Amino acid sequence: MTSVTEADRPVRRAPGGKPRQRRVTDHGAWFLVLPALIPILVLSVGPLLYGILLSFTDAQSGRTQPTQWIGGLNFRDLLDDTLFWESFRIGLVWAVGVTVPQFLLALGLALLLNEDLRLRWLARALAIIPWAMPEVVVGVMWRLVYNPDAGILNETLRNLGLGDGRDWLSGLGTALPAVIVVGIWAGMPTTTVALLAGLQNTPRELHEAAAVDGAGAWRRFRTVTWPALRPVALSITALNLIWNFNSFALVYVLTSGGPGGRTRLPMLFAYEEAFRYGQFGYAAAMGCVMVAVISIVLAVILVGRIRGGDEA
Repeated sequence: MTSVTEADRPVRRAPGGKPRQRRVTDHGAWFLVLPALIPILVLSVGPLLYGILLSFTDAQSGRTQPTQWIGGLNFRDLLDDTLFWESFRIGLVWAVGVTVPQFLLALGLALLLNEDLRLRWLARALAIIPWAMPEVVVGVMWRLVYNPDAGILNETLRNLGLGDGRDWLSGLGTALPAVIVVGIWAGMPTTTVALLAGLQNTPRELHEAAAVDGAGAWRRFRTVTWPALRPVALSITALNLIWNFNSFALVYVLTSGGPGGRTRLPMLFAYEEAFRYGQFGYAAAMGCVMVAVISIVLAVILVGRIRGGDEA
């Protein structure tokens, strides 16, 4: 019995003389995508569209009258709300103040963990412990660290003779820096793992060739390591900037936005407007502004990535 291979099959041709192409339908592909697409539509896209719709209404909690369409009145009031724009400024300070040191420290840790060290597996396991802890647990733990009476930080300062300690989370000048330190500590593992993965994808032959040519450690990093690591660094930095700007749970557990609103991030401000004061429409307008800002940041990053890829 002879077998007919695919190459031996006759090519069917259309009446015009051109070979017929097999018609590919993507109905089956949609069935494969639906299990992942439905939760996104229900839990992300649906609430987003509902929030945009709600921002154009006067929706309030406990209101007996029906909700009415008020157009852009919420956004017009938002332009004159100095408290919101102050929280927006605090959110930018928080996002940049956490993201930049977080990246620099994570880069140094990733470079260290990429070396052939003893017990490197243990160091890598310890480095991701903060990532495995829920934000609420991290907040409670650091509240104990910053405790003015029995916290380990104040106890250490007293033992070193550096003062009697202070209430770090309640001081007007220390609350935001103290919270930023916690944000850096909690977010470092994610950045470290991403950068470490990028470092491990860099061919060692390039480093060896650069070392043979007499390049020092800094020159090898600048000419070999960083060009290969730059796409990963840009991506993780952009994601960290967005995640940090949208932070809620960690700061809420630590300070609840106090003292005096010094740590009131935009998400905390919108939460208070919605669930403390019942202004759902106004809070939805705040959310729309934050979504717009994040979308602009993402667009700028994507354009930069595309231009960088074209130049490469």
